[in-house]
This record gives sequence, structure tokens and C-alpha cells, in this order.
Amino acid sequence: MFKEIIARFKQGYRTMEFPAPGLALPPRGLGLPLVKQLDEKAAAACPYAAITPGAGGGLDLGRCVFCGACAQAFPEAVEFTREYKLCASARQDLVVGVGAFKRAAPVAADIRRILGRSFKLRQVSAGGCGACEADCNVLGTLAWDMGRFGVQFVASPRHADGILITGPVTKNMELALRKTYDAVPGPKVVIACGACAIAGGPYAGHEECVGIPRDIPVDLYIPGCPPHPLTILDGLLRLIGRID
Repeated sequence: MFKEIIARFKQGYRTMEFPAPGLALPPRGLGLPLVKQLDEKAAAACPYAAITPGAGGGLDLGRCVFCGACAQAFPEAVEFTREYKLCASARQDLVVGVGAFKRAAPVAADIRRILGRSFKLRQVSAGGCGACEADCNVLGTLAWDMGRFGVQFVASPRHADGILITGPVTKNMELALRKTYDAVPGPKVVIACGACAIAGGPYAGHEECVGIPRDIPVDLYIPGCPPHPLTILDGLLRLIGRID
């Protein structure tokens, strides 16, 4: 035991600073896309129909799995940056055009007053592959420690302020999702985390996937396949007004 304690002291402070100047996704990470032009060729290169060409079109981050196929095929049309701030408050805000990207806004002031400095979430894996769940779990580790911001995942929805949904919501998970949502005391928030939860991801259109029911309002969309922990943490803190 003493050896472990000594080793821990030698390691020093390991929790990353967040937010921090110059913080970005790792070199292999694909972040906020820079849309230069959207033509038929760029749309054809996307395997998940995330690009709508022409006037009024855009790149839908909700459908995008960040494979980079469009940028590789036509770099003159789309370029992916290392910007991790990708979350949005409304579904339509995830469609990136030539203009500026509208980031997520905090929930209403009255809800923020109720939450105070404690924000508890029940995570619901509604048919996901486990990747989004893994990156959410990373936030509880020593390096990230989202608990320092008052954010925690809890075991019971009755102890939660909202739910974080991952996966495309299969038919077998729809009832469980509804029961979890109903068990959270109001006022409550709902977060759609990952391409599957937002728009079905690779499973979009599959007969066994129903998506988040329309009567469950979503307050925060976190795009990615899976979203990087930086993106998830940024979205959660923006939602509760801890960062601008």
C-alpha cells in the first residue's frame, strides 16, 4: 500500500486543464468541418448522405460519422479542422454551411438555478455499439475528472437531472428509454450523444431502429461517431452555463 501511495505522489497532478487555450483534437481527430463549397461530387463521396449540395444545403453533423471521405475525395469542398466544439442546442443548427457554426446555448436560467453546481445524468445505452458509452466513461477518470465541475453519471434516474442517450434507440430499448425519462424528476434535460442517437448513424433507416421519440424533447446534441471526450465535456458544460 505504501508503495502505491508513494508512486501516486510522484505522479503529481494529472487532471487536464479545461477549458484551456490552444486545446484541440489530436492530430488524427476530425473536428468541425470548414465548408468551402458543396457540390454533387462531395455529396456522392459521403457514405451516409450527410451532405446536401446546392444553395441552402450543408453538411449535417448529426448524420456525419466523421470518416473524412468527403474531404479526402474533394479537399476543395470540405476540410476538417481540429476544433472540438461541435455541440448544438437545436437539430437544425447541426447543419454546417458556408457561414458560422452556432454552438450550444445554456438551458433556461430557472433550470440552471435548480441545478446549482450539481448536474447528475443517467446514461441510457439504447442499442449503441459501446463507443459513445466508452468516451462518456472516460470523463470520470483521473485525467478528465468531470466531477470537479459538479457533473456526474448516476445509477438511478430518480437521482438524475436528465438523461444522456447513446445508440440509435432500437425497438427493444424504446420502452426502457421512456421509463427512464419518466422516472427523472422535472424539470429535466435530454442529451443526444453520438450520430446514432441524433440521426441513426450507420443504422439510419433500419426497421429495428426507431430513434428518440418525438415527445421526448432534446436539449443538447453532441455529434460524432463517437464524440471525442473533449466534445462531450464542452457540450455538458455549455448546457449548464459553466463555459461560454
